[in-house]
Amino acid sequence: MATYSHSKISTYEKCPYKYKLQYIDKETPEIENTIEAFMGGIIHQALEDLYKRKKFKQRVSKEILIKFYRDAWEKEYSEDIKVVKDNLTAENYKKMGEKFLNDYYEKYKPFEQLMILGLETQDKMTLPDGSSWHVRIDKFACDDKENYYVCDYKTDSWMKDQEEADEDRQLAMYSIWVKDKFKDAKSVKLVWHMLAFNKEVISERTEAQLKKLQEEVVNIIKEIENAKDFPTNVTALCEYCGFRSKCPSFKHKIELEVKAEESKKRFKDDDGLKLVDEFSEIKNKLKEFEDKQDSLKADLIEFAKQKKVDIVYGSNMKANIKEFDRLVLPESEEDYKAFIELLKKKGHWEECCMICYPKVQSKVIKKELHPDLIEKVKLEKDKRINLSKRKDVEE
Repeated sequence: MATYSHSKISTYEKCPYKYKLQYIDKETPEIENTIEAFMGGIIHQALEDLYKRKKFKQRVSKEILIKFYRDAWEKEYSEDIKVVKDNLTAENYKKMGEKFLNDYYEKYKPFEQLMILGLETQDKMTLPDGSSWHVRIDKFACDDKENYYVCDYKTDSWMKDQEEADEDRQLAMYSIWVKDKFKDAKSVKLVWHMLAFNKEVISERTEAQLKKLQEEVVNIIKEIENAKDFPTNVTALCEYCGFRSKCPSFKHKIELEVKAEESKKRFKDDDGLKLVDEFSEIKNKLKEFEDKQDSLKADLIEFAKQKKVDIVYGSNMKANIKEFDRLVLPESEEDYKAFIELLKKKGHWEECCMICYPKVQSKVIKKELHPDLIEKVKLEKDKRINLSKRKDVEE
């Protein structure tokens, strides 16, 4: 059976296509690292070194901690590490990381609150379906009252709230591993060190919650292994993705950027760009014509009303203005439901109702209809085009 992890499953949930490239096709990303991930990695190294020194009774000073961080940064930093935010530099992140470590040191010194059982632990546990789950804990510890602690260092710029912590999957899965390995555990505390805020968030799971979580994870794994299509999912996270030039949602944009860089101006000689621009222009004109048509229709109706005529003549055409009865159903939800029930009661529902195509399609796709019904229909691949404004282009 395959080995899964929180990050692997999260990749599929956020973008199935990225999952396919990364874990099935084994593609190498163009961006190996971002500055946020790089800073986080160096901070992890520094804190691991701190606790190792403490374990072997070596001197643990803030100066040594910061020196380790600076040395590791200088040794491992390279210019190909991507800084996504235009208003920040790598030096900004370096100084920010130093502050995180300084605050952490002052808050937890002399680091004797807990007994450290493991740092950057590497292990696997078997799930009910036979799959393996990768266990990697930043800091694993216990106290003298048989309480165990699964700790994670976070350098995120947003603060994790209690609700988010109580729903977090990553550390909760690790608590299953702890309870299986350490039978004396009276409790397993899940701790997030939110370094940017010098705070910690703590959560804990019941046995029932952990059982439900394992079932959910097994279901997601089953969905992944049975997946035939891996669609893209465009979000703000795409800016940090290392597969943009291979992604159908960004490949053409990257090609345009390359051409623009080569020509030192915005590249216009591209068939795709021309087609989108022309398509957009026609769509805008159609909208203008539709609006104009509605306006002319209203004016014609008013003209005929004032002249007391039902035909208005043009040079080659004439417009017939005919009054008709338009059905208006009850507007309130309560009255509408009562009307539908009355239709059924009086025996008119079958002849008046019709299939709601979008709802039926949704239920077929989600497999929410009875299998006998699903067998009677089929799904065909089709294409639709939706235009939206490019946020990366100035007006």
